[in-house]
Amino acid sequence: MSQPSVQLYSIREAIDADLPAAVARIAEIGLTQVEPYAFHVRAPELKRALLANGLTAPSGHAAVIDAEQPESIFDAAAELGMTTVIDPFIPTDRWQTADQVAHLAERVNALSERANARGLEFGYHNHQWEFTTTIEGRTAFGLFVERLSPGVVLEVDTFWAQVGGADVPALLRSLAPRVRAIHVKDGTITADIRDVLPSNESALVVPEALRAAFENQTPAGQGDIDVPAILAAAPDALRVIEFDAYSGDVFAGIAASFAWLRRHDRAGA
Repeated sequence: MSQPSVQLYSIREAIDADLPAAVARIAEIGLTQVEPYAFHVRAPELKRALLANGLTAPSGHAAVIDAEQPESIFDAAAELGMTTVIDPFIPTDRWQTADQVAHLAERVNALSERANARGLEFGYHNHQWEFTTTIEGRTAFGLFVERLSPGVVLEVDTFWAQVGGADVPALLRSLAPRVRAIHVKDGTITADIRDVLPSNESALVVPEALRAAFENQTPAGQGDIDVPAILAAAPDALRVIEFDAYSGDVFAGIAASFAWLRRHDRAGA
């Protein structure tokens, strides 16, 4: 079992201020792996920061599905030593019909083939709307997975899947071995949290607009998510710590989740 990773989107404000210093703080926590976001935009600078701190990036997020030149993203991933590229987000309004879901699956399948040609895996990361949206009695996520080719991988955001109503341990078991990574996060699941999530990508890149909704996220083991059951259901998946937002010092939150995983992740023992 590999060591835990951390999604660098968690520290996006620190990265915007000083990328090398932010990455160095992650290394100081004791993490050896990271999951960069939009890595193709700053690949040379990111590569220098990773090398300087002895970090690797086995996986990364980038908006590949809508990219005009996805090969350039895959090339950046290869330059950074990644093995898995994940598209983190397709908004809810593109998951409303069976035809839309089929189109997304076809695009992901084609991109997976192009990634494989470069020695990479490609896949998708969920939010909650893929589970709350139902089409003819099926979740949009279920219809999507049904149409994926065998080579496509998934990164399951376990927090948002539960917010969407999924039985996450059962979901993970049903998707194995397609699940390459899981986002490990915890928090308080409130009745109204489903109503405050963005429906378009522009909202996701404005942290101020989302902070109030996401501040209920907590380090692993401190919220409503049954993280031990989730870990047990995906023993081979890379554990990626993430906070969409955090009311305290996010580096302290990451350190707390990392320490919790080291104590409680039996699959990683």
